[in-house]
Amino acid sequence: MSQTVKRYSEAFKRHVVREYEDGATIEELRRKYGIGGGSTIQQWIRKYGREGLRHRVMRIQTAEEADQVPKLRQEIARLQEALAQTLMEKMALEKTLALYQEAFGTDLAKKNAPGSSMPSTMRPTNGDWR
Repeated sequence: MSQTVKRYSEAFKRHVVREYEDGATIEELRRKYGIGGGSTIQQWIRKYGREGLRHRVMRIQTAEEADQVPKLRQEIARLQEALAQTLMEKMALEKTLALYQEAFGTDLAKKNAPGSSMPSTMRPTNGDWR
């Protein structure tokens, strides 16, 4: 009885390695393509892979660090809401300014320039516009 020896082309090996790098497991690839050797795909990965074999990542952290992630996500959400609110207020103010300029036919930037004809009652007394 003769034994069948499988020879895989380099293109096939590279294809399998690419699938591995895209997230497939070695066992999934062995079943999918009928590759018998337990270390065959691992050898291909070492030879053709960009980053070599994947390893499982184990995160070691304190309970305080683990609790910090949800708190930071909540803070990000709160800041995003505040930013959205600020942007809406800015848009409303810009629209109000545009309507004012349209109604009175004036450019406030020119009116507020130093030496403008703005009544002294509307100008800040200390020169600070804040």
